[in-house]
Amino acid sequence: MPNDAIARRLRELGFVRGERVEVMATGPVAKEPLLVQVGFTRFALRRSEAARVRVSRDDMQPADGVVA
Repeated sequence: MPNDAIARRLRELGFVRGERVEVMATGPVAKEPLLVQVGFTRFALRRSEAARVRVSRDDMQPADGVVA
């Protein structure tokens, strides 16, 4: 993850390696914002913010779940 102010804030909010991140919904216009869940907390992120989070698919989880 980059080390700019937004990336640092995302880490503070729980977007860290090994934490499951799930996209719950997308907005109606340009599919923004993204509603994502980390742990038991949901966040609305712009795509430019979400682009700072690296994810990989966890084949042991349902197809819509990814791990940060």
